[in-house]
Amino acid sequence: MQFSMDEESRIIEMAWEDRTPFEAIEHQFSLQEPDVIQFMRSHLKPRSFRLWRERVSGRSTKHVKLRSPDVSRGYCPTQYKQR
Repeated sequence: MQFSMDEESRIIEMAWEDRTPFEAIEHQFSLQEPDVIQFMRSHLKPRSFRLWRERVSGRSTKHVKLRSPDVSRGYCPTQYKQR
């Protein structure tokens, strides 16, 4: 798939966010988890990719089925507010 620069930036941003599950990325961009991993591998520097993989591996908030029912939104309430 070909993505615009804005879409690529948004995919990377969503992948780095702790509360954004892979299912949200799949819903918005039709990329399953292995596709996101491959996308990140090809768009990040090797060290950044390793840091990202360490961060998301085993993180329950990156998968809807593993999430606590207490997590009902994909982002912090103050994340997108104008300041």
